[in-house]
Parts: sequence; structure tokens; C-alpha cells
Amino acid sequence: MTGSDGLGLIVGLGNPGADYARTRHNAGSWFIDSVADALGVRFSVDAKVFGETAQASVGGRTVRLLKPATFMNLSGKSVAAALRYWKLEPEQALVAHDELDLPPGTARLKFDGGHGGQNGLRDTMKLLGHGRFHRLRIGIGHPGHKDRVTPWVLGRPSGEDETLILRAIDDALDVLPLAIEGDFNEAMKRLHTGKN
Repeated sequence: MTGSDGLGLIVGLGNPGADYARTRHNAGSWFIDSVADALGVRFSVDAKVFGETAQASVGGRTVRLLKPATFMNLSGKSVAAALRYWKLEPEQALVAHDELDLPPGTARLKFDGGHGGQNGLRDTMKLLGHGRFHRLRIGIGHPGHKDRVTPWVLGRPSGEDETLILRAIDDALDVLPLAIEGDFNEAMKRLHTGKN
């Protein structure tokens, strides 16, 4: 078990299935796939945690990667099961998700707070009873009106926006080792004042 000063679990929120793979709502899944690629690990189905998992060692620390197989609005079932199964505290988890309130090309780390209408966060907070976990907010931009949000998040970004989202994911990957070690302040400083 990892110490509570760093990360033991990284979760990428999204909807399962090929129909959703390239949608804005799956930006969290894009991130966790990029983490797995960078660490040279592959996902396998793990029914105990209702998702696909991988395990890596980063700086001598064991880190679990989780891609929930539930739909977005039931993400908490997978996250809560993973924390219980691996005996991790919520504070040791980083949940990556799409963020309407940030423009494409922007990624931001934060700890605790509300769900901002993001259904995966909402369900996770409902099952945990709080929001005391780390988040990686990956900007997808806002369509401009709340009535257009659902088709927007479930739609595919333009080529330009996809490039920007992937760049933000790369920026987040650059600071991830710091977050895993528990140096969240430095990770945030570099991510929030870097190339974005």
C-alpha cells in the first residue's frame, strides 16, 4: 500500500464502447490511456472493480490505473470498489475527467470541491460521501448554452480541438510523476503556469 502522501490510484472517466471512444466526455479515458502508454503497461478486465485495470511502478511506488467499465453516471461504483479493494484512501486517488469550464488545451489539477455537473464526479462523490480526492480537469470548452451541453460532451471535438485536448493531456503527463510522489503543489505550479 502506498503512503497517503502520494497517489496510489489514477482513474480516467469516460463511457465504455467504441461509439464513445473519441467523444469529448471521454477525455479522462484518453488521459489514462496515455498514462498506460507512457508507463508501458496494458489494461485487462477486472470484474472486482467494474473496469479495466493496469499496474505500474513509478519511482518505486505502485500505482494502479483504472478505466471504469460502467457508464459515466455510474463511475462511482468502480472508483469506490477500487479504493476498497486496494485499501487506498480517496486522498490517494486522482480522477481525470472532461471539464466544460476550461477551454481545450488547458488542464488543471485540484483537490476536493464540488462536481460542477460532471456526472462521473457526482456519482463518485455520492458513493464516497465527500469530494476529498484529486482531480485532473481536462478542458473541452463549453458550447455556449446549457441546452447544448449533452450533444456537445457526447460529440467528437473538431480536429483542432482534439489536438489541443491531447496537448493538454501531454502537459498533464509531464507533471504526473510529481503528483504520484505527493508533490502536488509543484505539479500544480508547473501545469498551471507552463505552456498553457
